[in-house]
Amino acid sequence: MALKPFTSNYDDNSTDAGFQFTFCCDLCQDGYKTEFIESKTYRKGGLLKGLARGVSIGASLLGAHNIGYSVERGADIFSERFEGMSPEWHREHEAAFEIAQNEAKQHFHRCPRCKQWVCEDDWNEQEGLCVECSPRMNVEVAAFKAKKMMFDIETASENTQVFTGKIETKQTICPECGKPAGEGKFCINCGGSLVLIKCPNCGAKLQAGTRFCGECGNRMK
Repeated sequence: MALKPFTSNYDDNSTDAGFQFTFCCDLCQDGYKTEFIESKTYRKGGLLKGLARGVSIGASLLGAHNIGYSVERGADIFSERFEGMSPEWHREHEAAFEIAQNEAKQHFHRCPRCKQWVCEDDWNEQEGLCVECSPRMNVEVAAFKAKKMMFDIETASENTQVFTGKIETKQTICPECGKPAGEGKFCINCGGSLVLIKCPNCGAKLQAGTRFCGECGNRMK
C-alpha cells in the first residue's frame, strides 16, 4: 500500500529497526526529522536485516520540476526497498507514517496562494501567506535600509577629500643650455653637470651655475 503524504517533499529514513521521516520546507529545503518509532516486529527478530539507508521520495528525490513523476518513482522505490518485509512490518510502517505526518504538520504551514508547505521561518504569520507570496514588511524595510545606508556611505566617501597635498611635476633645466636636462647627473642635450651645489648661507641645494639662492637670496660665487 502506497503512503499518502501531506507533502511530496520528504525523506523516508526508516530501517528494519524502526521508522523515521524528514519533512522539508518547499522554500528553504530545511528539514524537520520526526521522532524515531521502534519496530515491534524487529524486536521479535522476525525481519530481514540490512535496510539502513534512507531514500528520498517526492520532489526532494528527483527535483521539484517533475513532482508527478517523482511521486510515482518514489512509490516504486518503496516497493523495492521494503521487499521482503513482513505484512506486520508494513502495517507498522504505515501507522508510523501517519503519526509522523501529524507530528510534522505542527511545524509547517500550507500557503493558500501557492499551495506550498513552508516552515515557520518562511511563514508570514501576519498575512497568513508564505514569505515568497507576501514578504515580511519589517524584514524588507530593514534590508532596504541597509542597502540605502551603503549607498549613502559610498556617496559620502566619493565627496570626501582625502588627499590634501599638491600634485606637481618638476623638470630640471640645464644651467648651461637652458633645455630640459633629464634625471641624470649630466644634461642629456649638452652634457653639462647637473650636480647640486649647497648655499653657504642657508644650506639649500641649488643647481650648478645658479647665481642667487632661491631660498635666502644669497649671491652665489
